[in-house]
Amino acid sequence: MNRIIFIGILSLLVSACATSPTGKKYVKIFPDSQMSQMGAAAFTSMKKSQKLDTNPRSNQYVQCLVSALLPELLIEDRRVYGNQAKMQNVRWETSVFLEKTPNAFALPGGKIGVHTGMFKIANTPDQLASVIGHEIGHVWAKHGNARMSNQFLGNTALQVGAILAGEPTQQKQQVLGLLGVATQLGGLKFSRDHESEADDIGLILMSRAGFDPRASVQVWQNMSRMSQGRKPPEFMSTHPSNQTRIARLNSKMSQAMGIYQQARAQGKRPNCRL
Repeated sequence: MNRIIFIGILSLLVSACATSPTGKKYVKIFPDSQMSQMGAAAFTSMKKSQKLDTNPRSNQYVQCLVSALLPELLIEDRRVYGNQAKMQNVRWETSVFLEKTPNAFALPGGKIGVHTGMFKIANTPDQLASVIGHEIGHVWAKHGNARMSNQFLGNTALQVGAILAGEPTQQKQQVLGLLGVATQLGGLKFSRDHESEADDIGLILMSRAGFDPRASVQVWQNMSRMSQGRKPPEFMSTHPSNQTRIARLNSKMSQAMGIYQQARAQGKRPNCRL
């Protein structure tokens, strides 16, 4: 029985290995179609349980930003994956939620949400484009799938650990070693890796679309000022803002500015206004 369990889990790990747009390896257990269904279901539930902003100006503003970013995503997607492009058939949907907490998110299946409270933090079109680009980056890199897959493996590790408790066989050590790596990926380092990758993707997307990439740093500076002396905004609780992150963005700014200047020369000048 132990050998069968080990072989089953090992086969699952091998078959579930995938590569992100930036070349990072991750575990992907769930099919994209299932993740899209879960994303759509979650988004529908949120729209029913939370108040939507019906102001045409704010909705048109956010949609303008999204519409400028998505063509660049498709270009990057085709460049990276060729005929196997991942996002070409995604039907994106955007909603603005009447909520004072500064937050924004994107779900598998192309669902984007922005809280009206984010307008006070990302208070220019370039700044909000950096936030939305970052969230789109999470979807493109399938970070939701990776998190769920690692959580699944973490739970399985506990179950297998209980089943295999007893004899210190080599197979038992191999199983626990494989699943131990998976659970570590779901910890702090995993989160930082995902955030950094989403930052990288968002920086490229916004620059290609003609948004000033320097605004990405300004957003996190605004976040830091807002959080001084009080509880950090919800957005910061899952997207840690610190000097290390700002320094990392600045280290990539020369390349991003080159892309931005080229985009502007090509006439890419998004005219999004709230």
